[in-house]
Amino acid sequence: MEDSLTVHWTEGGEARSAQWRSESGAPPPKQVIVADDRMSADEAYGLAGQGTALLWRGDFQNARQMLVALRSRSYRQPHRRRKRAESATPAEAFHLHRQAQAQRARTLGMLLVPLDKDYTIPLRRAPDLRQACTEAWGPPKLPSIASLRELLGVVGAHEWKLEGIDIPAAGGRVHPHYGVFSPIRREYVDLVEKAPLPAALATASLAFDIGTGTGVLAAVLAKRGVERVIATDQDRRALNCAIANVARLKVAKQVQVVEADLFPEGKAALVVCNPPWVPARPSSPLERGIFDPESRMLKGFLGALAAHLEPEGEGWLILSDFAEHLGLRSRDELLAMIEAAGLKVVDRLDTRPKHPKAADEADPLHAARAAEVTSLWRLAAR
Repeated sequence: MEDSLTVHWTEGGEARSAQWRSESGAPPPKQVIVADDRMSADEAYGLAGQGTALLWRGDFQNARQMLVALRSRSYRQPHRRRKRAESATPAEAFHLHRQAQAQRARTLGMLLVPLDKDYTIPLRRAPDLRQACTEAWGPPKLPSIASLRELLGVVGAHEWKLEGIDIPAAGGRVHPHYGVFSPIRREYVDLVEKAPLPAALATASLAFDIGTGTGVLAAVLAKRGVERVIATDQDRRALNCAIANVARLKVAKQVQVVEADLFPEGKAALVVCNPPWVPARPSSPLERGIFDPESRMLKGFLGALAAHLEPEGEGWLILSDFAEHLGLRSRDELLAMIEAAGLKVVDRLDTRPKHPKAADEADPLHAARAAEVTSLWRLAAR
């Protein structure tokens, strides 16, 4: 095994190692000690905060309780940090929030669990998570080590995949896969369901869904009567997820899922894109559905849109103004991007988000979330 993908530790007087698993891209910890049910939460938090990982050998359910205790401690803000956050600008508050999230993730990621070569967890009262791990990480090959926090994320994703999310506009339940942005926020789906379809679809009934993810918007367009939809993505998990969902929703004859960096070849009467809405760097691959460094996807979509529109066709940009309220991107900057791309605004449909954080006054970004509006911008070539 390569050192960069291997965890090393000493146990029972012997040097040991195992494959390291981290979807977030975190490096394997350099210091690892063996821990069990006898360790107190305060001791564990102190070690984790200093960068020492804890390889759990006790009861699995106690490990989960330990993670809860560590998480509780991680939210205790020092007075100096709290005062700094209270006086910060929205952009400063956002960056402070991201720094705190990153530090919390590093600390909580220090509680590790072992996995046998078939993904069995060799701990007392450990559940059978082999199917969830295989879905997320592929077929098992070697014994490995993962953070308990990340493992529980795999379990949560597996449960979402099994349960699915009811999206009436798509004709049924959409089942997100691990690592694919989930359509929990329904407002952008509602906008695509209600927006008036461009007249150009009457003569050329073809639409593109750029960055399709679960395939939910492609399915909505198909249910609205678009005869052919080409849904693109460049992430293999998203492609597999979209293919499975369009088949389950019985729109596979209308929707073709293809691998592409933004646009497929040709032109369409309607091109839809719901890019990540925050121009910041994701801290892990799982955050790519939210964070778009330097608005690269947004700029790429707008810059090439006019060349992919049929005469009188429309491009629908679905975008939250959350970044504007954080001071990370202004409305004038967005309008300038649209104009520079040779596009004009035909209309704009707005809706307010309904997710719980919008009403959570304890959230450090509450003011921006409470003011947030998600818009569907109807764009056409000038």
